[in-house]
Amino acid sequence: MLNWAIIRAAMMNGLIAPWTLAQAGMLGINRRNRKYIGQYNPRSLFPLVDDKRKTRTTLSEAGIPMADLIGVIDEQSQVKRIADLVDGHQGFAIKPAKGSGGKGILIITHKDGEHWVKASGAHISRQDLVRHVSNILSGLYSLGGAADVALVESLIHQAPHFNDYTVEGVPDIRVIVCRGYPVMAMVRLSTHASDGKANLHQGAVGVGIDIATGVALAAVQHGQPLSHHPDTNKPLGALTIPDWEALLVMAARCYDVTGLGYLGIDIVVDRDRGPLLLELNARPGLAIQLANNAGLLPRLRRLDALSAADTRLTPEARVARSREWFADQSVFDQAIQTRVQLTE
Repeated sequence: MLNWAIIRAAMMNGLIAPWTLAQAGMLGINRRNRKYIGQYNPRSLFPLVDDKRKTRTTLSEAGIPMADLIGVIDEQSQVKRIADLVDGHQGFAIKPAKGSGGKGILIITHKDGEHWVKASGAHISRQDLVRHVSNILSGLYSLGGAADVALVESLIHQAPHFNDYTVEGVPDIRVIVCRGYPVMAMVRLSTHASDGKANLHQGAVGVGIDIATGVALAAVQHGQPLSHHPDTNKPLGALTIPDWEALLVMAARCYDVTGLGYLGIDIVVDRDRGPLLLELNARPGLAIQLANNAGLLPRLRRLDALSAADTRLTPEARVARSREWFADQSVFDQAIQTRVQLTE
């Protein structure tokens, strides 16, 4: 059995050799870039995922549900009308269309008098709101500092299944999809350290999720294992993702819609609407392997061997295969035992 504590420490310190990663079934960044992104993601299709406005247009036309769009601000001359744009909306999110890693996303939960209130409870003024939108347009948060636009979306309301598993923000579920097949998944839970954002680099918790069942397998924060949420002390082993099959089918459909063969798909579960697509990533990170205590390579190699006909199956059929292929029974049994112990 692999010693994941040693693997985590080595990866965090950059002290693990590529061949050691491969022996452990771990996908490294060079192989990811060369083999999976390079082979399955035509560069001509990258704008579909690198620009959230284009992502919204493409996926909305395909009928994939997303948060409602309140409006778009794409010129500095329009910045001062942000307060009028969100008037009547108690909560909303402002996002840079070309941002990455959660940078530049501002979540407002409600208004208190003349101020808007963030999930953390901090108050911001009209001037703060205008300044933030202006910074987005100037490219402060965009890839390469390019000029950007600000998307204003309706607020997503957390499904009750996640109560006490996250603070100051709604968790999202990352699903890796290769050639139309869900391969590995994790849920990212915000913390005080991450300022309410579901970003692992900022201190969010990553919880590996079993593809077959949607139940928690393992959890990490800053690459280190943990059993309970650091702020709420809720046992992470008891977490189960609602609407799991529908969520996986949505992720699988993104392959058909975009033509990109290796994707990280981020989905949130809204209290009223169920799974909603948040964004797509053509260069998904590798920490999902640490959250699952499992490497991606054995699963990806199975999909490499599929025929073209296998990739043209319906999303539902591909999901059914993934749930059968990638349910590790030994890990599953161990996870169930852990869940029982944690909830007793």
